Amino acid sequence: MKTIIVTGDTGGLGRQIVQTLLKEGNYRVVGISRKENEATASFREQYPERYHHLSYDLSELQSIRKLYLQHLKPLGPIYGLVNNSAMAYDDIVTNINTDALQQMFQVNVFAPMLLTKYAIRDMLFHGTKGSIVHISSVSAHTGYKGLSMYASTKGALEAFSKGTAREWGSLGIRSNCVSPGFMETAMSESLSQEQKNKIYGRTSLKEETDPESVANTVAFLLSEDARSITGTVIHVDNGTI
Repeated sequence: MKTIIVTGDTGGLGRQIVQTLLKEGNYRVVGISRKENEATASFREQYPERYHHLSYDLSELQSIRKLYLQHLKPLGPIYGLVNNSAMAYDDIVTNINTDALQQMFQVNVFAPMLLTKYAIRDMLFHGTKGSIVHISSVSAHTGYKGLSMYASTKGALEAFSKGTAREWGSLGIRSNCVSPGFMETAMSESLSQEQKNKIYGRTSLKEETDPESVANTVAFLLSEDARSITGTVIHVDNGTI
């Protein structure tokens, strides 16, 4: 059975990704987020042998090595990593707060980099031809007022993914990004319905992105069906214009 690590498993998209992977039947999922919730309890009840949750704050970069050695390595070998966890610091550029900006980069960029580091080391040790999927954002490709700083973290993640694909492709390790459009998740709760309608109006389908469609794309990239796909970004954004 293949072990997949999914960060941010308690959020809207993370929950959908975990559910999609567990339904497929051939994956063991290790979810990582700051604390448990009703989603983790439900997964544990339905899939007691195939779902594990680790409570960890990914802004604690100095302890990620310990997280891998003490908790992730014993559950391996690691086949896949989904870097989904993220925080949004929304504001215009002239109001930048360096503390908030630094925390966002720690969670959105530095933590995924370090988790990728240890996932690849694990893959190398076991000779695993694994798959890494980073969750990016449509904001990295289309400008939105107040999201320039958040978008920069996702742009950094995409550049990192492409370089990772080039470095380790010869050993069968793949790295890709999925760039979702706006979804009805906790990260969009602060937006008014009018603001959401304006965002959806910029898409070809004129509606919010379906999290299940995003999760299915992630599952595809983790699978053998995507064995020839690496170093790319797949947009699941209802055709954002």
